Amino acid sequence: MATKEESQVNEAPEEVVAQQTEAADEVEVVEVEETAEGYEPDEKPEGVSVKVLTDMQRQIEELKREKTEQEDLALRTTAEMQNLRRRVERDVENAHKYALEKFVQDLLPVLDSLDRGIETVPEDDEAQKAAREGLVLTQKMLTDCFAKFSVECVDPTGSAFDPQFHEAITMVPNPDVAPNTVLNTVQKGYTLNGRLVRPAMVVVSQSA
Repeated sequence: MATKEESQVNEAPEEVVAQQTEAADEVEVVEVEETAEGYEPDEKPEGVSVKVLTDMQRQIEELKREKTEQEDLALRTTAEMQNLRRRVERDVENAHKYALEKFVQDLLPVLDSLDRGIETVPEDDEAQKAAREGLVLTQKMLTDCFAKFSVECVDPTGSAFDPQFHEAITMVPNPDVAPNTVLNTVQKGYTLNGRLVRPAMVVVSQSA
């Protein structure tokens, strides 16, 4: 059997270990309590974080607004460039189509003179037959040349009056035709590629 002294020796280390463990726990508890008691919440880090977030949110909103403005500007610029391109194309096309307008205007009095010359020479006048044939041939050559360059004659006798292509010099009561009917074309009109170069000078009927 173990003696009393041996038992005390064997139990001593266990008691020492237990006492040390309890002491360590007390020290840890004391340190935690001291830390908890000494802790004072610092509002500055939280305040700085909120300010940073606010600044970031404001910057994001500004960037979104700038992005929207830039997109709108890009759309407007694109639309303006497309409109400009269309205008330039239209101007170039019109320049080609109507480049002869002034030249045609200068030639129309020549054609008018040929028309009047033919009207003054009777078809049955044998003495002036050759002269008349020459006038008619010259007139045909000129009108064929006009047609080649899309110059068309406007002779509205018997048709309804159209203010876009006709100019009324007088109105005559006539119960035999509908009002606003062209009774006579005093001077023929002409168009170039569908655009009026000179209106037809006409006499228009009105209600009797």
